[in-house]
Amino acid sequence: MHLPHQTARLFKALCDEHRVQIVQLLRGGEMCACHLQQELKIGQSTLSHHMKILCDSGLVCARKEGRWIHYSLKNTGLREMQHYISALLETQKKNPL
Repeated sequence: MHLPHQTARLFKALCDEHRVQIVQLLRGGEMCACHLQQELKIGQSTLSHHMKILCDSGLVCARKEGRWIHYSLKNTGLREMQHYISALLETQKKNPL
């Protein structure tokens, strides 16, 4: 079972339009920070802010290659979110409104 703060961190990561767009972009595979900036038309500091939240949540991981950072989706974070939502849906099946 998830601790409340872990679950909140997962959902906080997706409560911003830019972060949802980043996750959508990363569905296609790993991307360099520079490409994410270009796609989203945002500055480096704004991207860094969003990537910190996504990485801290466990939904995204970062890999440094030279002076560039490459980001990708992290399966463990995605699975945690999936399990949490599945558990909620199971509860609803047993106790429909």
